[in-house]
Amino acid sequence: MDVNLRDLRYFTEVADELHFTRAAERLHISQPALSKQIRALEGRLGFSLFHRGSRSVALTAQGEALLPAARALIGDWEHALRAVRAKDPAPG
Repeated sequence: MDVNLRDLRYFTEVADELHFTRAAERLHISQPALSKQIRALEGRLGFSLFHRGSRSVALTAQGEALLPAARALIGDWEHALRAVRAKDPAPG
């Protein structure tokens, strides 16, 4: 199973907003595309991350368990990029 940082960012954004349309707006993508990506992620994981109601979204128990780890992975990656960029010699 391959999960990439984009998947985790999409997941954390929806988890923060608990609203697919607002999350899509913040991510600068369409709401249908975001929903499709989240469904694909859930399919790869083998469980639902969100309870979807007609007017509400809530994290499942699995979503709640994954959220801190997803945030940590994103943060670790961003930290690693900053560290690598700091080692980059100045041009010229």
